[in-house]
Amino acid sequence: MSQQGRPYLAIPGPSVIPEKVLNAMHRPSPDIYKGELHEVTASLIPDLQKIAQTESKVAIYIANGHGAWEAAIANTLSYGEHVLVLATGRFAFGWGEIAENLGINLTTVDFGKSKGIDLEKIEEILRKDIDRKFKAILVAHTDTSTSIKTDLKQLRDCMNKTQHSAMLFADCIASLGTDCFRMDDWGVDLMISACQKGLMTPPGLSFVWFNEKAQQARSQKNKVSSYWDWTPRTEVKRYYQYFCGTAPTHHIYGLRTALDMMVNENNLENIWQKHIDLSSAIWAAFDRWSHFGNIELNVKEESLRSNAVTAASISEGGAKKLQDWCEKNSDLTLGIGLGMADQEDEKIHNYFRIGHMGHINATMVLGVISTIDVALKALNIPHGQNALDAASKKLSESYSV
Repeated sequence: MSQQGRPYLAIPGPSVIPEKVLNAMHRPSPDIYKGELHEVTASLIPDLQKIAQTESKVAIYIANGHGAWEAAIANTLSYGEHVLVLATGRFAFGWGEIAENLGINLTTVDFGKSKGIDLEKIEEILRKDIDRKFKAILVAHTDTSTSIKTDLKQLRDCMNKTQHSAMLFADCIASLGTDCFRMDDWGVDLMISACQKGLMTPPGLSFVWFNEKAQQARSQKNKVSSYWDWTPRTEVKRYYQYFCGTAPTHHIYGLRTALDMMVNENNLENIWQKHIDLSSAIWAAFDRWSHFGNIELNVKEESLRSNAVTAASISEGGAKKLQDWCEKNSDLTLGIGLGMADQEDEKIHNYFRIGHMGHINATMVLGVISTIDVALKALNIPHGQNALDAASKKLSESYSV
């Protein structure tokens, strides 16, 4: 089939970039020593705080999410200290690996790939930690590999119940700007994110928000490498300190425009609700598809599902066949399975993901559902019927006047 029309990248990040953001970045290089760029950069900080629902400070890094992971650890923990990692997918393990490479001792609790955290088990672990060896708890708000969402407020309540002194660190790379997140109200001490998902900007920037408790941990450290140290980035005396060197000029303009779209032209509650509505339509389609054959959502309990990404499976390599058909025939790229099996294992071809984050609408989501439905028929993959009807009905209920 000839390729005409616009391709659609429906992977769980990088997400679709708005034309406004692309246009904002399409400009000559600005003067980095004075003028507008300085004002635009300073304007990002209060809006990044709004996005995170916090009064905490935020440091910006020219890095991906792995860089933010390292910055968080480097500023707060010292060699030989202990952290508790709560894993609901591949990315919590990844953050733990970064910490371990910096000399931090890990206790990792693996809750599997399709269920949420067990608060009773966590409470038991924290109560047994009489010496308070755990300095921080690391958790992904949404683990992009499994699409499991963790209730951070419940986790903080559990920590408070045990009166444990550990800091709560949250990875919100997939959830920020897509799922409800309230850093201060939920008692999150440190949060990291990046620009390429809900923040609708090409990859290249990451962020660390930290409260006073996390800052106290930083103050107790003798030394932090110049690049990761958040102190000069948040107590700026000269412009270059925001980024420990040359500014990411065009990303600044792109992010400024994306934040305008989120906090000035819209509001967070509307954005969160949009993601709820669109993800609910996708789940309604899967509910119909799964009535017959071997199509399954990874997360069975709806309250544990992310509103940014949906992980699913089709046995006997059906997911890979679906991905290949959609890309070849419809210019629709679905996300690969990640962390659900070893990448060299044939079982990895049973898994796929759909990204539904950021700059999306009902037209785009219904297009994804329709294309998948066509592909299932074309490939003779057994599936239940009327998925599009179920999705459109769900949306009609959300959008009814």
